[in-house]
Amino acid sequence: MGFNCGIVGLPNVGKSALFNALTATEAAEATKYPFSTREANVGRVAVPDERLEVCARLAKSAKIVPTQLEFVDIAGLVRGASKGQGLGNEFLGRLREVDAIAHLVRCFEDDNVVHVEGSVDPIRDIETVETELMLADMESLERRLAAAQKRARGGDKEARAQLAVIEPVLAGLQDGVPARRVELAPEQHAELRTLQLLSAKPVLYIANVDEGAAASGNELSRRVADYAAAQGADTVVIAAAIEAELAVLADAAERREFLAALGLGETGLDRVIRSGYALLDLITFLTAGPKEARAWTIPRGTKAPRAARTIHSDIEKGFIRAETISYADFVACGGEQGAKDAGKMRLEGADYVVQDGDVMHFRFNV
Repeated sequence: MGFNCGIVGLPNVGKSALFNALTATEAAEATKYPFSTREANVGRVAVPDERLEVCARLAKSAKIVPTQLEFVDIAGLVRGASKGQGLGNEFLGRLREVDAIAHLVRCFEDDNVVHVEGSVDPIRDIETVETELMLADMESLERRLAAAQKRARGGDKEARAQLAVIEPVLAGLQDGVPARRVELAPEQHAELRTLQLLSAKPVLYIANVDEGAAASGNELSRRVADYAAAQGADTVVIAAAIEAELAVLADAAERREFLAALGLGETGLDRVIRSGYALLDLITFLTAGPKEARAWTIPRGTKAPRAARTIHSDIEKGFIRAETISYADFVACGGEQGAKDAGKMRLEGADYVVQDGDVMHFRFNV
């Protein structure tokens, strides 16, 4: 099961540098000139989770396998992208395929790095990108509207349900409101997803600051945080240049020393990854045994059989029950056997909704 965030933003805001640091590769060509990213690059990164190491220690696991999140580095967008300017068609087409948007915004001054608009203004830059996404969505909905109206007049129930979403969303877009902020009934959100609108995707704003502002941010990043809060979104402050340096340090002690010298308790990348995970409303369940301790990604609200499918489809088909221990009980009881002895292992059936941190073992028969 893949979940991914598309890294978007204007050219020269640091997308490729961030992607390189996230994936610890030089897969994306980071330069100081626009359009260095000609094709979308994809990288998978481990989601930091201290619980996994604790479970591995208690289960005496030979191997640790973290869960992962996929990041897609997408070519920079410019004003007019919805009409094909710059690399607009490629940008918008690739962006439709991602689950969420990590919107990187330039919050640093540097005369040596060209800005496509000629000056640094993060709110203007955000609005440029979001306007292009909304314009593309308006064009898409306007094409769908007439056909849906015609089918609805003919008594097509599906078309009527679609119109009930298209019309308010299109009206919102025309008023400058992205699709994700248009008020719809809970049952209409599934219909909204089928429309594959760019402005419907959840967004995390990433303020890219200079090295001196990495620990506390700066005035530009605070403007981004205020804007994001008004949109009901989160912000993470990073210095992509620092993250790129950290990415090449293999020694953990050396990385901690480097972070401490900058007044940082953890990397900005760890915050980005965790925030991206939360943005997609994902949770983790764990499996732990002598061979390996592994983390598995599922959407919040997933029931036990569907969770089992992330391990193997046969387990879902032959699901009998899920032997489940909460993470807190697993730790407090010193592992699986201690939890069993203390009566903390639960036998959960097909209707059980998996909770974040559950340590699970699935019984099945095929």
